[in-house]
Amino acid sequence: MRAAIMHAPGDVRVEDRDRPALQQPTDAVIKLVAACVCGSDLWPYRGADTLNEPRTMGHEYVGIVEETGADVKSVKPGQFVVGSFFASDNTCEICRSGYQSGCVHRQGVGGAQAEYLRVPLADGTLVATPEMPDAGKVPSLLAASDVLGTGWFAAKAAEVGPGKTVAVVGDGAVGLLGVLAAQQMGAERIIAMSRHADRQALAREFGATDIVEERGEAGVQKIRELTGGLGAHSVIEAVGTQESMLQAIHATRAGGHVGFVGVSHDVALPGRDLFYSHVHLHGGPAPVRQYLPELIDLILRGDINPEKVFDLELPLEQAAEAYRAMDERRAIKVLLRP
Repeated sequence: MRAAIMHAPGDVRVEDRDRPALQQPTDAVIKLVAACVCGSDLWPYRGADTLNEPRTMGHEYVGIVEETGADVKSVKPGQFVVGSFFASDNTCEICRSGYQSGCVHRQGVGGAQAEYLRVPLADGTLVATPEMPDAGKVPSLLAASDVLGTGWFAAKAAEVGPGKTVAVVGDGAVGLLGVLAAQQMGAERIIAMSRHADRQALAREFGATDIVEERGEAGVQKIRELTGGLGAHSVIEAVGTQESMLQAIHATRAGGHVGFVGVSHDVALPGRDLFYSHVHLHGGPAPVRQYLPELIDLILRGDINPEKVFDLELPLEQAAEAYRAMDERRAIKVLLRP
């Protein structure tokens, strides 16, 4: 099969690899219908994450089940499925509390920028659609496998709800879908922090009521100006840098909540700032599996259209260009077709 392999920072190639096979009776192998490049894939691409050896890339996926292990009961060959980037059994105590990404048996799912993918713990990881979806729904269902589920979790972690003002730090796909999630959860006011006209326009389409272009402390002051000096009730942090995390915390009112889902890189939080802020912090890897049934239903009913974050579509063979386009901010998110 063909698969995207990262050999070194800035070096992505599409090469032949062995087609994955069942290794455990709880595995499934799926034929991928669509995959994509994630913002977190850019960390090793830019050299910010160590890459010790060539790596098959990709962790966002939808596809059709090809074969299943003997113990798999919830999905069967021929079904269209959506999965998450952490495999989980969905039965342990942590999973039952809604944190499948913290499953005691969790395994990372990688190698989705390819033609086929082995998914461990298939019963607890994959969710089948009621029937084969229309082709037009595939990009939205793909978004549900990570960026939509992650934006949704960020909004939940930030305690977004009716009557609240929400600020979103980060205008990538996760931040933009955090805007969409906040709108769906009834937020009264949604402030998107963005300097890019195309992303600002999409944020407004998803439900943003205000745009703030300033960053850092200037951005914090702007949020406070818009909220009577108090700060936002809920802040979504979708970047993962020191500046973005401090911007999120400082833009939150006393007693407010920060939902942080940006993969943290060299973030160190000043204890005294936290102590006097009265800000609640909650986040981490999104338990996407918790939300998949609800998100799939919303997508298939046409209530939400997260596919709009995909502003470029390329064949898998052009994966290197997909990475370049996102790295150079010529694309928000690139969908790949195997």
